[in-house]
Amino acid sequence: VATTGFEGFEKRLEIEFSYGPSSEASGLRSVSREGLDRMLKAAECTIVAQLSSDEFDSYVLSESSLFVYPLKVVIKTCGTTKLLRSIPVLLELASSLDLSVRCCKYRRGSFFFPAEQDYPHRNFTDEVEFLDGFFSGGRGYVLGSSSSAQKWHVYVAPAVEDEFGSSEPSFTLEMCMTELDRKVATEFYKDVNCSAEGMTRAAGIDGLLPGARICDFAFDPCGYSMNSVEGGAYSTIHVTPEDGFSYASFETMGYGPREIDLQVLVDRVLRCFKPGFFSLALYA
Repeated sequence: VATTGFEGFEKRLEIEFSYGPSSEASGLRSVSREGLDRMLKAAECTIVAQLSSDEFDSYVLSESSLFVYPLKVVIKTCGTTKLLRSIPVLLELASSLDLSVRCCKYRRGSFFFPAEQDYPHRNFTDEVEFLDGFFSGGRGYVLGSSSSAQKWHVYVAPAVEDEFGSSEPSFTLEMCMTELDRKVATEFYKDVNCSAEGMTRAAGIDGLLPGARICDFAFDPCGYSMNSVEGGAYSTIHVTPEDGFSYASFETMGYGPREIDLQVLVDRVLRCFKPGFFSLALYA
């Protein structure tokens, strides 16, 4: 078993904004590709594929995913990316559109290889201090059982009331899965399935949310990422299949109990990946 390898656990940043008097309805969706590339360069990742709906734009990244709504950005990055370093560029882009920050949420699991991370991701204390430099009223929390090595690290800077209001709350489901079934993990190697579409079908990912459109990407020699879109909702999956630190994540945002049966969805995801361990978070 390798003592070090690719870091599967993602860092996740979500920032909501409010319109200003001169803002256009398209909001952040009007940011140019050059602007997005500049923001992602600060985090040390790039766009590899794109899929849009009428309500938002989704991008598969070299390390995870980006979702851009008129008033919200969600960025997930894995590996040794420096996600929080994208914040100054994102805030600059938002300010140029007369958008102001409404709230910020940052979270991640416990890294497989924490010593491989660079500032500000060496530890959660550094991350909280870095975030506090941009957002007021924020607090950091470490959640999880004292007997478990896996923890959720969460930072929340509370919402500020604004004249223009914001969208209705949406539900987010996150699942982090480790020790994937070995047969399942082999499906995400290019010498087994040479295309992303083949991986999607072999794992049964296309059956998780049958009404959604999928944008998938296969990495060389192994690894997989997928975004799906359905109206204003998305799902995203990222797989690191290497033995010894195999990992898969599933996230969906925008669906709720009225649209889908969350228990059925969770069961479908677990049947796809057959993890030895998993953690789940559901929040608004």
